Amino acid sequence: MPDWLAIILLGIIEGVTEFLPISSTGHLLIPQNLGWLPAKSDLFNVVIQSGAVIAVLAVFTQRVRQLASTLGDPATRDYLAKLALSFLITAAGGLVIKKLDIELPDEIPPVAWATLIGGIVILVLEALHKGKAGTTEITWTVVVAVALAQLLAAVFPGTSRSGASILMALAFGVARPAATEFSFLLGIPTLMAAGGFKILSAIKDGGAQHEDWSMVALGTLVSAISAFIVVKWLIRFVQSHTFNGFAWYRIALGVALLAWATFGNL
Repeated sequence: MPDWLAIILLGIIEGVTEFLPISSTGHLLIPQNLGWLPAKSDLFNVVIQSGAVIAVLAVFTQRVRQLASTLGDPATRDYLAKLALSFLITAAGGLVIKKLDIELPDEIPPVAWATLIGGIVILVLEALHKGKAGTTEITWTVVVAVALAQLLAAVFPGTSRSGASILMALAFGVARPAATEFSFLLGIPTLMAAGGFKILSAIKDGGAQHEDWSMVALGTLVSAISAFIVVKWLIRFVQSHTFNGFAWYRIALGVALLAWATFGNL
């Protein structure tokens, strides 16, 4: 397979899965681990996530403009402060993980278990949330809980950053649309910071010179285009649907991956 075609496929996978509660990192690792697509560097897998930020900015242009034009409004400052705190907690936790030199699993079994368990958790939380309208208010407790959920997703590929943060907000009584918007907007600084940190680290340790940046750019562009389509669809979807369908998909995928890991080489 031509390298450019593999990059396009990986970019599509990243863009489609970044904001769905099914884990983009897990879905990037699966085809690379199974040998269906060529293995790419951790730098590539992280940086192309930045393309999803472009998609969020495009879809939420009106909301971003509204926030930027009403900075004198106490409600706007409160919302931005909550986004900032949640991001700072996530960033600080990420630096601690890096400082402790915690190796994040990228093999099939841990990704499969995170995928399977995540599906079960979604079903449980959706059952608890059933029939509840929820509130549009993002409390400071929710802010901290969402940040911790993002850190959980960072440590266990297959968990899903957006899924974990949305579901955590739902668990604290936030309405689905409000939880989704907060998660998506929080993804802007989170994904940009992760990509920027990876690039700086690669420059510092000399890994950047071995990266094909034209392919990274291609993957990022494809990720942005596919994520734009998915985000627009998901915003409409969450108005009247639960995440149970994604939960069953995760459970089926997790079981299939565990079966492959156990019996695939027999």
